[in-house]
Amino acid sequence: MDIAIVGRPNVGKSALFNRIAGRRIAIVHGQPGITRDRILAKCEIHGQPFRLWDTGGIVGAGETQLTADVQAEAARAMEESDLILFVVDGQDGLNPMDRELARMIRKLRKPVLLLVNKIDDPKHEARADEFSALGLENVLPISAAHGRGMPELLQQIDRFRPASEGTEHRTPNTERRIPNGQRSREEGVEHPIALAIIGRPNAGKSSLINALLRDQRTIVSKIPGTTRDAIDIEYERDGKRYLFIDTGGIRQRSKHSSSVEVFSVMRAEKTIARADLCVLVVDAAEGIKAQDRRIAALIQKARKACLIALNKWDLVRGHGKQREIMENAIANAHSELFFIDYAPVLVTSALTGQHADRIFKMIERVRRAAGRHIGTGKLNRALRAAFASNPPPMVKGKRLKLFYAAQSGGDESRSVAPPEFVLFVNSPRLLTQPFARFLEGKIREIEPYPGLPVLLKARARSES
Repeated sequence: MDIAIVGRPNVGKSALFNRIAGRRIAIVHGQPGITRDRILAKCEIHGQPFRLWDTGGIVGAGETQLTADVQAEAARAMEESDLILFVVDGQDGLNPMDRELARMIRKLRKPVLLLVNKIDDPKHEARADEFSALGLENVLPISAAHGRGMPELLQQIDRFRPASEGTEHRTPNTERRIPNGQRSREEGVEHPIALAIIGRPNAGKSSLINALLRDQRTIVSKIPGTTRDAIDIEYERDGKRYLFIDTGGIRQRSKHSSSVEVFSVMRAEKTIARADLCVLVVDAAEGIKAQDRRIAALIQKARKACLIALNKWDLVRGHGKQREIMENAIANAHSELFFIDYAPVLVTSALTGQHADRIFKMIERVRRAAGRHIGTGKLNRALRAAFASNPPPMVKGKRLKLFYAAQSGGDESRSVAPPEFVLFVNSPRLLTQPFARFLEGKIREIEPYPGLPVLLKARARSES
């Protein structure tokens, strides 16, 4: 069951969304238009699953291009939904935009709950009567901020559940959307790989997702920061499952003009933490900027698998053959982002679709690499040879000694877990960062582990 929350800006849609979902997903703030795209949460009522969509505020005609995009996306959400939660502001009263939206909803002939929000006190419930002029039944006064009316609302939602659930939405070719309802845990079905699409504003993150999914699911505009919140999109392709997390661009902290942007940066950093693999999208026409380096550093610090996509390749111009220009751009990206040198660099154009499918191929290559294990004997022979050929430096008169090494299981909760190696040594504090990188290089000579950081954990063991 799909439920769309719609309404003009700042009527409390995101607060309602968070109240039902039970966690802060949409950014809630007293500034109109904060939620610019639709956001998905999977919820349950009495053990029955449903999908809840929050949309950007719908406004009347004659506004900005972005508002027109948001209006089209919200209209699409309503068309695809089984139930519409139409939210109005009980404090502001009936608005011409409410009337316009009500006309749109009536044409759809969908089940609707008219929610008169911001009725924080029972003595103000009479304010809901004004909205009967919209010609919609099932009017319910609520307060999303304080939780008033939530039990009644959930009961009403359950009443509108379709008789049959689990219909599959198919897309052309071999791709298909994940079915509505409970996701199966059938034998042999892999967990979806969580992909965070990260980049500075207007690098083309949403356009790239749309090119990969062949579906304009996230709003694309030339206004930097169009996608302000993280939007999860489930996808299946050739039997492989993916969860795309499309984030708003991360800006410089010092340049934030409002607390909303601070919230967005915090959310984007949390998105990196959620991800199995990060795709760092860079504007190839502009080249690597300071913000690209900062974002790459966040990914490296979180020790996440990573790919770097040089997007907008259709705008790149240069002297010489196209292959040489491409090779130079890739080499420059590796040089500028040397601290995350394990990340493969790809060129792509979301606008033309050029090389977009290579991203899926590289993701699968990284997934396969994450499952590769180095035998204990081979690992110890290689590391002992490394210690012999290039002894570790002295630290306060002592030198690191290696007794034994083994590859551990890693984080089994992740679809793509970086390889992890445990080094049993005389003293973990003697393992310097440069020598650790040297050992990492020796491990990669055995197994390259493309796109994956190599994790080394030193543990103390007595010489006896």
